[in-house]
Amino acid sequence: MELYVVRHGQTLSNVEKIYNYVNEDLNQAGIIQAHALKEKIKDITFDAVYSSPLLRARHTARILNDNEDIILYDERLREREHGTLEGKPVTVTNRNDYWNYYKDAKDGNSESVKELFDRVKSFLDELKTKDYQRVLIITHNGVARVFHAYFEGIPEDGNMLDLGINNTEVKVYQL
Repeated sequence: MELYVVRHGQTLSNVEKIYNYVNEDLNQAGIIQAHALKEKIKDITFDAVYSSPLLRARHTARILNDNEDIILYDERLREREHGTLEGKPVTVTNRNDYWNYYKDAKDGNSESVKELFDRVKSFLDELKTKDYQRVLIITHNGVARVFHAYFEGIPEDGNMLDLGINNTEVKVYQL
């Protein structure tokens, strides 16, 4: 099964580099990015389209897929829950520690990398039971990091910070 993993289009929080879990919509650049990606993948047929239920991913999914009825929203694809970091600049944390699988760093009630990894792994385990050839998945940067680590391996030092993808970038994996 081929998985096409897409990060949602750009948001204001992406531009301002702040932690965001809430339902923020795409900005104008994000809408343009999503339409450009739609043009690039228009000839690919997907057996299923999965999306995070957060607004920015939902909006991207609707742009990429004209038939909204077939979009399957899954909570396991939502962004990492940042807890008390929500709305704060990403510079308030040691990002290498915060995204290190082995350090299991949390801030207050935030979700750890291991908890995020387990959530995404649960989604992938369930996906393995489906009879799909090609699946489109619209998600977030934190979840994209987990997909990369799941398929390519967790880096030896555990640091997953550099495993993310740009807005509307696509990574293809074999499940």
